[in-house]
Amino acid sequence: MPRAKGGFKTRRRRKKVLEKAKGYYGAKSKLYRIATESVDKALRHSYRDRRAKKREFRSLWIARINAAVRALGLTYSQFMSGIKRAKIGLDRKALAYIAYNDPQAFSQITDTVKKQLAS
Repeated sequence: MPRAKGGFKTRRRRKKVLEKAKGYYGAKSKLYRIATESVDKALRHSYRDRRAKKREFRSLWIARINAAVRALGLTYSQFMSGIKRAKIGLDRKALAYIAYNDPQAFSQITDTVKKQLAS
C-alpha cells in the first residue's frame, strides 16, 4: 500500500493551523511545525489569561473604591461592611463605576454607609 503524503484531510488540518497563525512573525506563520507550536502556546495563554483578567479587574475595582472612600474618610473594609449592613445591592464593579464617573452619587452612598456604621 502506498504511503499517504498529504491528502485532503491533512491539508485541511494544516490549513486550519496556518490560518490561526496568520500575522505571526516569520516562520511562525509559514511553516506548519513551528506554527503548530506557536498556535498551541497562544491558545494556552489565552485560556489562562481569560481567567487572570477577571482577577485583575476585581483588584482594579477594589483600588478605585478604596481611593474614593478614603477621600471621604472611611477605609475600604469599613465601607464594604457598611454596604452589606445597609443592604445596598451593588457589586464592586458598579461601585467602582459610580466612584469613577459620578463622585456626587458615590458620596451619597458613603453617607448612607456612615449612618449605618454609626448606628
